[in-house]
Amino acid sequence: MRTAPTEQPSNQRTDRGAPASAAGHPPLATLDRVPWSQFRDSTGSAAAIPHLLRSVARGDAPTARAALCELRTRVCQYGFVVEQATAATVPFLWELAQLPHVACRAQIIKLLGDIADARQWETTAAAYPKLLKHRDNHVTWERAARQAVRERRGALRLLLAEGDSDVTHATTRLARSLGA
Repeated sequence: MRTAPTEQPSNQRTDRGAPASAAGHPPLATLDRVPWSQFRDSTGSAAAIPHLLRSVARGDAPTARAALCELRTRVCQYGFVVEQATAATVPFLWELAQLPHVACRAQIIKLLGDIADARQWETTAAAYPKLLKHRDNHVTWERAARQAVRERRGALRLLLAEGDSDVTHATTRLARSLGA
């Protein structure tokens, strides 16, 4: 019989040596529950997204930044074009943004802001309504991604209280985008 895991304070380490998240579980614990290969990103299959998120979470600063750069290209290309996999990626970005050991938290928050501001497909569909009837409804993906960012905006208060000025600045910008 399996027992429920006990919660760990966020300053404790998991059995893998990685800091536990604020909820007490290892970082990205639910990542493998998402059917990534069924989603598309800007390169095709989104199957590489879990590896990139793990690299952001566990990598040294250069590795984390490189992984985030590739992730950005896959889920928010050019800083304003979201993909099918973007909404599924957002909760993990929020989680990483709150982990003090992650090297590029301010950049993650900026990515969340870009996703929250994305309206490329919606704007295009306003001029070309036939786009809404396309098999791949990019407008729906864009709206779902923006909603995913809004759903986790409760974390803004914690991020604004950070001592890191880069994190605070990026969070202030995100809060403005979300109207919070």
